[in-house]
Amino acid sequence: MEQNDERLEGACHCGKVRFRVRLEGGLGAARRCDCSLCAMRGAVTLSARLADFTLLEGVEVLRTYRFNTGVAEHHFCGNCGIYTHHKRRSNPDQFGVNAACLGISPFDFAEVQVNDGVHHPSDGNESRVMGVLRFEHL
Repeated sequence: MEQNDERLEGACHCGKVRFRVRLEGGLGAARRCDCSLCAMRGAVTLSARLADFTLLEGVEVLRTYRFNTGVAEHHFCGNCGIYTHHKRRSNPDQFGVNAACLGISPFDFAEVQVNDGVHHPSDGNESRVMGVLRFEHL
């Protein structure tokens, strides 16, 4: 993946959780997942190496949710409830970052790849793309 030298600042809805990140793969690496949590959450995620993510504020309000195998760490603001980032199960050296927390609306993406998280590659399944979500302005 391509490394972008630009550092972006992000925050949850209430602003209590703030972070700085350098994306790996840029906006072209945007994706969604169809696992039970991601399907309900509906966020578009971007990729960053763990070393390229810095939590600036909000450690005291940041909460973590784990489910199923407990490997992935899904982080969200305990005040406003917004998901900010998660440590990936498929690549524990990488965070998925909520694009909306960077000021990028999910509707800014014409297409977003949807990965098969129900049949996760870490469970011995092949990594595969389930489809593409498209958004067209009317």
